[in-house]
Amino acid sequence: MRSLADVHQTVRTDHAGTWRRMLAFAGPAYLVSVGYMDPGNWATDLDGGAHFGYRLLWVLVMSNAMAVLLQTLGARLGIVTGRDLAQACRETYPRTVNIALWLLCEIAIVACDLAEVLGAAIALNLLFRIPLIVAVLLTGADTLIVLGLQRFGIRYLEALILGLIFVIGGCFVFEIARAHPDAGGIIAGLLPRINGASLYTAVAMLGATVMPHNLYLHSALVQTRRIGRSTEEKRVACRYNLLDCVIALNGAMFINAAILILAAAVFYRFHKDVTEIQQAYLLLAPLMGTALASKLFGVALLCSGQSSTLTGTMAGQIVMEGFLNIRVRPWLRRLVTRVLAIAPAVAVIWFAGPGGTFGLLLLSQVVLNLQLPFAIIPLIQFTNDRRRMGEFASNWPLRALGWLTAAVVLGLNIWLAAQTIQQWSQSAGHWAAVVWTVSISVCAMLLGLLVRISFQPRTHHETPALGLEKRTADVVEVPRYSKILVPLDHSPLDRIALSHAAGLGARNRARLYLLHVEEGVTSQVFGQESSTAEVQAGQQYLDELVQSLSEMEIDVETAIRHSGNPRKEIVRYAREIQPDLLVMGAHGHGGIKDLIFGNTINPVRHALRIPILVVRDE
Repeated sequence: MRSLADVHQTVRTDHAGTWRRMLAFAGPAYLVSVGYMDPGNWATDLDGGAHFGYRLLWVLVMSNAMAVLLQTLGARLGIVTGRDLAQACRETYPRTVNIALWLLCEIAIVACDLAEVLGAAIALNLLFRIPLIVAVLLTGADTLIVLGLQRFGIRYLEALILGLIFVIGGCFVFEIARAHPDAGGIIAGLLPRINGASLYTAVAMLGATVMPHNLYLHSALVQTRRIGRSTEEKRVACRYNLLDCVIALNGAMFINAAILILAAAVFYRFHKDVTEIQQAYLLLAPLMGTALASKLFGVALLCSGQSSTLTGTMAGQIVMEGFLNIRVRPWLRRLVTRVLAIAPAVAVIWFAGPGGTFGLLLLSQVVLNLQLPFAIIPLIQFTNDRRRMGEFASNWPLRALGWLTAAVVLGLNIWLAAQTIQQWSQSAGHWAAVVWTVSISVCAMLLGLLVRISFQPRTHHETPALGLEKRTADVVEVPRYSKILVPLDHSPLDRIALSHAAGLGARNRARLYLLHVEEGVTSQVFGQESSTAEVQAGQQYLDELVQSLSEMEIDVETAIRHSGNPRKEIVRYAREIQPDLLVMGAHGHGGIKDLIFGNTINPVRHALRIPILVVRDE
């Protein structure tokens, strides 16, 4: 089973006219951009504006420039290679490195989800007076909402996200108009300056803007567009996606800048120390002279949390499938991520009170930034590699900008890590030696991983296509069959199931029906219209099997179905073709593994009234 090469060539782009083509390509960057305006960004922008005025505005501009560069590279990787970033890592690095990168990315996704939980909960608390802990627990319900929305299709999801973005933007247009910010201060804030006091907030702002899992997400989302395989078609797709990136991410920067400018114009100017989002909500009305300012602030916060949640689900699936080649049920994947985010939120609210949520939001964004180099470096390496990208490989100016971005992020992280470790050791008393030992050990392991991926040989570890023996041995006498159905899942069990089916088919001159069910995100949304890199690889895999079986003079028919429920598709296809025998492979897991990975054989066995041969690997 190949990893998720998720959303590739499923939306038409061959429209006449520039505007229609531009609209056809528009969408992926907007889905990604909501991650750049999530509640974590609100916390860092409010903190920066309330405590340092306009002085950190340059961080947002620099971060946005980095985001445009990196997201464009991610989009180019997906368009040219048909691989998302996680897949490219799995094909390039050893398994131990991939597991480490996956764990770090999962930590980042949980940190991002934590910000979304807290943001949505705070908005519910402020707008509807729901107790904060209850509001946090209510956010778990959006697991079902997200999965339900995916049924309507990617274009409807993109339209919903765009609508939420317009609501957020409209709210802040009103806020800025009422705040009357200082134009001179805004211009001065574009000049870079930083010190030890503002470093933590600056790094948090950078982590909140350039989000690591968005790079994985974007490299998959651009594959929703049906762009063709020629060099010119890919070049056109890269050009339109660059335009999509620039428009969407600059829109996100406007919202982030609006939050910082609002905080500077209202809280910094009136010397109001803001240590939590709730405090900002309560102070806006008296300071700006209208209760509507607070209400719009709360509405925008709620839209921000919910829009970020929609794309976080897809990012989690892409990362897990890409790195580990494991596919679990979407509802379980989403539920686990949300529980891991809710747990620390509830704990902090319970022990530290509502005031602790602001610090937790800032910490979540710092965690995102610390994970960022582990996504940036592979992305830069892959897009620089001419063997992988061909003529689309980055030129020297683009390479220089990419490595400069990586150096800035890594330098800020090292500076922050040194400062933080020193503060911890000073406050640890006689435990200072332990703090230094543990901190230095963790930092050394992370730096070692960075060195490993930075100097990894550019070899591709492609999963070899499963073959089929040219000859199969007769084992036992079997009844005569005319139609034999063999469901395939691209695992080593296919070879065993086909060996048995081929033996029976050759003896009985039966026709073999090979069925593969695609169950990725794209297949669940678009069904038979899906044309992903994974689907194409699956078709090639079936074609190779047909050729091998044809050489054995066995009649073969293949089918690819698209569904999140393989059991139903197997039963549905069996009822269509009315086979005499079904040959299935069993992975041999049960209990909790059945809950995670699903159980196919028993539901199929109960639904069909035909002989079923179940085979297992030794």
